[in-house]
Amino acid sequence: MALSSRSLLPAALVAAALAVPALGQSSQISGIDALREWNLVVLGDLNSSSEVEGRTFVGGNLSGNSSNYGIRATTSANGQPGLTVVGNVTGSHKNLNNGSGAIVGGNVSSGFNLNGPNQTVKVGGTISNTNVNQNTVLSNINASNPAFGVNLQQDKTRLSGSLNSLSYEMGTLKTNSQLTIQGNRGTFTAQPDAKGMAVFNISAADLDKIGEIQFNLNGADTAIVNVSGRTINLNDNFLGGTNNLGEHVIWNFPEAESLKQSTAWGGSVLAPLADAEIRNYIQGSAVFGNLTQNGEMHIGTFKGGYVSPPSGGTSSGGTTSSGGTSSGGGTSSGGAVSVPEPGMFGLFALGVGGLLYMRRRRAKQGGE
Repeated sequence: MALSSRSLLPAALVAAALAVPALGQSSQISGIDALREWNLVVLGDLNSSSEVEGRTFVGGNLSGNSSNYGIRATTSANGQPGLTVVGNVTGSHKNLNNGSGAIVGGNVSSGFNLNGPNQTVKVGGTISNTNVNQNTVLSNINASNPAFGVNLQQDKTRLSGSLNSLSYEMGTLKTNSQLTIQGNRGTFTAQPDAKGMAVFNISAADLDKIGEIQFNLNGADTAIVNVSGRTINLNDNFLGGTNNLGEHVIWNFPEAESLKQSTAWGGSVLAPLADAEIRNYIQGSAVFGNLTQNGEMHIGTFKGGYVSPPSGGTSSGGTTSSGGTSSGGGTSSGGAVSVPEPGMFGLFALGVGGLLYMRRRRAKQGGE
């Protein structure tokens, strides 16, 4: 007897819920550590005609014209390759440099140019248009080892949940530093706390008011600039250049659904929900939902000592905040906000899905 979708869904929810805790293992990269590990993280699809100097993680498909990866990548302490793609790789040839290697969950139809020292490429499906030479290229791994593709999907799920959690968490931090606007210039003056963290809370409208940015770290180990708003335009010039700001500055856009960048940007960018387009270089780490890349990602990945607070606690930044300022700092209100552990997001989502499903089912039965 065939089972209906009604009987299958609750069982599937239970089975998936039982599997979720395995994603939270401490040996796996998540949250703030992802910004330290990868130069670029795209949780969805990446369409690129440019280059990434460091390591790249793509949770969906990689497409576009010829693009370059690992140009200045160093060996990962966590064993990560120069390029990881959970889905397929299509379009023109992708260049893998410095022996950095790649892991791909799906198929590679674009082909790879394997430059520099010998490297290893692992592909779940098929690969074509690639000269192996002295390199090691393994394909059709999913057929003999289904866990290969499953593990990559779990990596994507873990990263997506933890980076969204991180962005939300940072967005609740209390202001302790000021943005001052004078004419066309915005001056960010960090006033780090005892743990070396400075927090700014501003709006997209504040960024739109200025055309020049002066950033004074004043010894801050980590400076977080929370920017509210769904539509973001990054078109400001950094006085003195980008100056490796990405190693210590995180521009956090927890609400952003659209982000467009046209000028060289100093600082790491955290916008896990955004469909983004970059047309100039970013010096630092970057996280996007989906990305059309026509500008380079430069080394200068995040190196700050930011540590996420334990569940139910607060970080060195203190309590929640709301609102921003264009001169004289932001206002704060409210108490501490409990931030779920990254590994719990899957369970939470499944629980909500199950409740919605049961409510809809009962409503439909009541109307019959």
